[in-house]
Amino acid sequence: MNNPDLNLAAEALTGGTALPPGPLYLRRSGTALLIDFSTGEPALLHFGADLGPDLPDLSLLNDPVPPSALDTPVILGLVPQASSGWRGRPGLRGHRNGGAFSSRLRLVTAEADPGAGSALITQADPDTGVTVRTEIRINDGGLLQLRHSLTNDGPDTYFVEELAAVLPVGRAATEVLDLTGRWCRESHPQRLPLHQGTWVRSGRHGRTGHDSSLLLAAGTAGFGYRHGQVWAVHLGWSGNHESFVDTAGDGRTVIGASELLGSAEISLAPNARYETPWLFAAYSGAGLDGITDAFYSWFRGRPHHPGSASGKPRPVVLNVWEAVYFDHRLPVLLELARSAASLGVERYVLDDGWFRGRRNDTAGLGDWYVDEQIWPDGLTPLIDAVTGHGMEFGLWVEPEMINEDSDLARAHPDWIAGPAPHSAGGTDGRLPERWRHQQVLDLVNPGAWQYIFDRLDALLRENRISYLKWDQNRDLTEMGHAGRPSVHAQTRAVYRLLDELRRAHPGVEIESCSSGGARVDLGILERTDRVWGSDCNDALERQTIQRWTGMVVPPELVGSHIGPTTSHTTARTHDLSFRAVTAMFGHFGLEWDLRQLNASEREELGQAIALFKKYRALLHSGRMVRADEPDPTLRLHGVVAQDGSEALYALVSMSTSFAEVPGRVCLPALHPEGRYRVEAVYPAPDDGRTFMQTVPPAWLSTGIEATGRFLAASGLPMPVLNPEHGVLLAVRRINDDATPGGRPARNS
Repeated sequence: MNNPDLNLAAEALTGGTALPPGPLYLRRSGTALLIDFSTGEPALLHFGADLGPDLPDLSLLNDPVPPSALDTPVILGLVPQASSGWRGRPGLRGHRNGGAFSSRLRLVTAEADPGAGSALITQADPDTGVTVRTEIRINDGGLLQLRHSLTNDGPDTYFVEELAAVLPVGRAATEVLDLTGRWCRESHPQRLPLHQGTWVRSGRHGRTGHDSSLLLAAGTAGFGYRHGQVWAVHLGWSGNHESFVDTAGDGRTVIGASELLGSAEISLAPNARYETPWLFAAYSGAGLDGITDAFYSWFRGRPHHPGSASGKPRPVVLNVWEAVYFDHRLPVLLELARSAASLGVERYVLDDGWFRGRRNDTAGLGDWYVDEQIWPDGLTPLIDAVTGHGMEFGLWVEPEMINEDSDLARAHPDWIAGPAPHSAGGTDGRLPERWRHQQVLDLVNPGAWQYIFDRLDALLRENRISYLKWDQNRDLTEMGHAGRPSVHAQTRAVYRLLDELRRAHPGVEIESCSSGGARVDLGILERTDRVWGSDCNDALERQTIQRWTGMVVPPELVGSHIGPTTSHTTARTHDLSFRAVTAMFGHFGLEWDLRQLNASEREELGQAIALFKKYRALLHSGRMVRADEPDPTLRLHGVVAQDGSEALYALVSMSTSFAEVPGRVCLPALHPEGRYRVEAVYPAPDDGRTFMQTVPPAWLSTGIEATGRFLAASGLPMPVLNPEHGVLLAVRRINDDATPGGRPARNS
């Protein structure tokens, strides 16, 4: 059977008598999805590698029927269901007051848009009274998006307990990889064997969570950055969620995710609808870097991606938090502005402590007025000075939270979210335990939502603010509105707040911070311009945090700052070069009291900022690559231009090595036939603090020329690095006869 890139016979089934349509076959950028409709139920046959233009007769590919089993083959449906014999995790769980608990969804319509690589499939079950519509897209770059919406067609309330999006995983997968973490140690990987049964990661934080798995992947044995087959998913949602890999007794494996709903949280009246978050999925036959390629391609293809329309580069940031904390004195802040501007900083951010009653973190949240005692002339003197130096001005806010010690809480105690209604009198209703001395503001309450919108809108209208650092510093434990669980509604309210503010102030950029990296997901990133990867600026910790956050989120969206010499959060001390090399691969900035720099530090910091600006366009547009380095104490990562013309790599020593010398380290992803010049650009080759060697490799001080094939296959002898140090290697193509087509070889 010959199929074009998108083949779908779109027919409506009337009373179950019409002929079923042909298969849905989506192909794009090396990824394919195949769905069969021949049984009347959309059946997931394949997600993964492109199968080519010609498919066999699918009617001959039905699964066998084993002994002691259903009399017909078990179907893995687009929404897996027990009515078709699926005994793994169900796709839909719901009921009508305990009844109508098992649906038998069957195809109603199927439509496709060949140009957009998209499809819309509708299924329904008249007995349980539900209709499920599924949207599918395969984007340029191969990233697949899938979401469901469920409509209650019945005469009474239907309670949705779960509606999951799943995709099949190839039988070659034998391992699972996901991420976990905690405050100041986000995005750390963990692996385990894939066994029969279900591996579930649940997030019950009311936000994405420090321990959230930004990526859940299944792959072939030992898959790495540059080798192996990998199937991976991410749920674009900032509330409670579950992601899972489920291997059934018949050997089939699915990978998927769903919103994790509270008791009776979604109760649909007749004709009401529930929509799931988007599931983002990618397949790679060349390791995790291929998964990253798919996500980066999607991010950078968005019309609202930072810089896409304007061409504006990501500005170098100074956040004054670790310089002054709550001590807001105008002369000090003005001195920091002068110092920052002279170093080449382009955005100045005033952090926590500027609003009424805010002398520490125990009071003031909710009172979003400039504190007249600290700022008798408002923020204008500081803003004028900052913008007068040619920098943008940014401001910290935490709109979703409230301190009980605040004018807002005293006026509206009923706006505090909790498990039981809290009256205006403030005497009844039980509040959740405090977290950092704060509670959650109930944005599901229309009055609370409008108050926050009005205050933020006024701040942005009355002041020249170009940037909001939007923080959210606690889990939503016992999150409730009017006595019912409300994480879903609160998350939607936050999204609406961000959407409305962006519409009102389209020129203002917003950062999503949540105690550092506790809200990093594609739901919040559809509405914000960057995330704060972690409250930890320790360069050693950041090497892992940024490496794995960058598996999904491109560097221009991940705030990465040079902190003080001794880290605020770990008390480790690192050379400036290591801190700068680490911060380079992100949205670069500073979080440091610049008044305390000595002359040599100031000179080196200025050079580091200039170096970032030199390579900024490459870092924020190129392909991220990571080497499968055999020495676990060494890490090599880099960014290669889409046309293979240049690259910037970082070789980092995480700890002492078992070997005396690192040996030859390969530089992947360059054009094999292109000829390149490689130079160590930072720190200087004679830096005695960074290198611990009697005689360095000769090329380190002179540079070297070699082909991309040589650099990828043989590599270069590397210097001996002190532990917790790194070196930047700049690579530039010096001829024009490289592989045509403008892209480096994927498997080099």
